[in-house]
Amino acid sequence: MRTVEFHETGGPEVLVTAEREIPEPGPGEVAVDVAYAGVNFADVLARAEGYRVESLPYVPGLEVSGRVRALGPGVTGLAVGQEVTALTEGGAYAEVAVVQAAAVFPVPDGLDLRTAAALPTVLPTAYALIHHVGRLQPGETVLVHSAAGGVGTVAGQLAKAAGAGRVLGAVSSEAKAAHALAHGYDDVLVGDFERDGGLEKAVRAATGDRGADLVLDAVGGETFRASLASLAPFGRLINFGNAGGGAPWNVTRADLNPLGATVSGFSILTLAATAPSRLRALAEQAFTRALDGTVTLPVTAEFDLTDAAEAHRLMGARTSTGKLLLRVNPS
Repeated sequence: MRTVEFHETGGPEVLVTAEREIPEPGPGEVAVDVAYAGVNFADVLARAEGYRVESLPYVPGLEVSGRVRALGPGVTGLAVGQEVTALTEGGAYAEVAVVQAAAVFPVPDGLDLRTAAALPTVLPTAYALIHHVGRLQPGETVLVHSAAGGVGTVAGQLAKAAGAGRVLGAVSSEAKAAHALAHGYDDVLVGDFERDGGLEKAVRAATGDRGADLVLDAVGGETFRASLASLAPFGRLINFGNAGGGAPWNVTRADLNPLGATVSGFSILTLAATAPSRLRALAEQAFTRALDGTVTLPVTAEFDLTDAAEAHRLMGARTSTGKLLLRVNPS
């Protein structure tokens, strides 16, 4: 089978097409003939920095859609040929991916494989941030960083559907602002907030100096610090990534006590590894929001598997919006 892999970390050019033996599923595993693979920023970090890479060569990719090829011993509830979507632990940039059965989900009736490929990481993550970790209450103000990305596109719509009083996004360009405004956001703050330090001022101006009740931050570093300073009384800040690459920010009682603020985190990959039953329940809840039309996640760019480097260049340039996919074997 074909894969796209890298033998050393570096720029997009280190991604190469290779041939590997078709893997067989072990106990509790499922082999999937991949139709589409999602492209996520974590894939870029894996290639560039070795994020979550245990050994080389490495096949990146955290989500697929396709059809069940084979079931490992002990797997029940799935059938060969069934259309599924899955959250992987790497290995999605391939014609066949082997996945833990607990992270394989039947594609709901009404969704095609192309749409389903965009869901496994993004939709459960956004749903968890809004409903389980963030515990959004009706009337509250939400601020979402990277509002035009995959999670951001979905989070704005989920927040609006949950009764948020105001949904604010933060993006780096006017083009991204237009995308966010078309997907649930009431207002969008535009700026290079990682560099110019203007986030708190912008949030206070947009909220009449009150601040945001819930902030979703996948950027980290200085953006995390500014987000914490932008909270309303009893506000909650959730960090679920470090896309900005800055140093971690240490939170002290002096940061939290004055406003009764809360800081928490979330990782869909860690949840999959430590609490697969919770992941399944979360995914089922989240997928219904795509089926009933509450959220849409546009696929804004699609590449052949062998053009994965171009997908990485686009995502690495921080100009992409919505979801990027690799087309492996859609027929």
